[in-house]
Amino acid sequence: MAIFLTGSTGYLGSYLVAGLCRGHRDSLNLLVRAKTQQEARERLWTSLQLHFDFPEFYEYLETRTRIFLGDLTGERFGLRDDEYRALAESTDSVIHCAASLNRKSEKQCLNVNLRGTLEVLQLARRAQEQHGLRRYSHVSTVAVAGQRQDEVVAEDTAIDWARSDYDPYARTKKFCEHMAAQLLPDVPRTIFRPAIVLGDSQRPETTQFDMVQAFDILSRFPILPLRAEDRIDIVPADYVGRAIVAIHQKDAPGFGIYHLSSGTGSQTYRELTDALAEAGRTGRPAYWPGLGGIFSSTVDWLAQRRSGVGYAASLLKVFWPYLNWNTVFDNTRVVSEMGEAPAKFSRYGYALLKFSRENQFKYPAKAWPADAGAVRPAAAGSVRA
Repeated sequence: MAIFLTGSTGYLGSYLVAGLCRGHRDSLNLLVRAKTQQEARERLWTSLQLHFDFPEFYEYLETRTRIFLGDLTGERFGLRDDEYRALAESTDSVIHCAASLNRKSEKQCLNVNLRGTLEVLQLARRAQEQHGLRRYSHVSTVAVAGQRQDEVVAEDTAIDWARSDYDPYARTKKFCEHMAAQLLPDVPRTIFRPAIVLGDSQRPETTQFDMVQAFDILSRFPILPLRAEDRIDIVPADYVGRAIVAIHQKDAPGFGIYHLSSGTGSQTYRELTDALAEAGRTGRPAYWPGLGGIFSSTVDWLAQRRSGVGYAASLLKVFWPYLNWNTVFDNTRVVSEMGEAPAKFSRYGYALLKFSRENQFKYPAKAWPADAGAVRPAAAGSVRA
């Protein structure tokens, strides 16, 4: 039996694959959008080289994984009847991590987040009816809490259907949680809501750059249109990945919903800019929150331009509501479950920015080795890839 994992070629999904492979013995069923097995393998290698060298990656690929060539939004993922049957029969738990993070496109969010999640839930439903499902874990977001200001939000009070949503991403993820509760009432379910996932506390490398670029732009401003003592809830990807893997694999987690966040330990903008200035030996910015309205209007105008400035402005436009809401998400549950709090962004933020700038905000991915056929896993497995 295997864990069915979606989003394995994504940033957070790569942490889940690495954590499951290194810390557990389960086989993995991976849904990968590709035309051939080799194309799927190469996509996985591009994502997972953040965590593995090629021989280790290849061994796990050969002995622990089965790749299903499909599309999250296709009916039955676009799989043949025999493939879909094999997926359902071999799946004993699900981690649904795939999602569209395109906060500007309602069409994309509706298609990937809602339609895709419905397909995953139908697969889970079939597995439950055939042989029982150990657990369904859903990676959501703290943004399901809707428009907030100056709050500490707990898990069980986060969703308020009367509140407006910031964007299509938040809105569709809220409905995904609702669908899981409605369609899998008899399945043990765990909802994970990460806050702003930014960087890795153990290394400077990353493959996700949009939010890093937004911070890089802000870090260069001599004056920031923010309140210096506002807190921003940032959590490193390695903590989020460890928490999802560990809690999903528990027989009886303590709760059904977890905020994967920094909670009341979230740092203020002043703390972050002071740390970045000290590490980079640069000046500290001034804070002028009264400029917020002018800043927002200027960003909206610049975002319409087709240029480097327009792209930078579009990033700030997307993330501005989350930078300006001074809202954090109680993380008491996950800290209790994991026995540790996440690392503070000030500890690793400068190294992340330095790596990103030096690599022009692109990960220096290695190609599939030409001599890959010479690599042999230590032990042959019975699960095909």
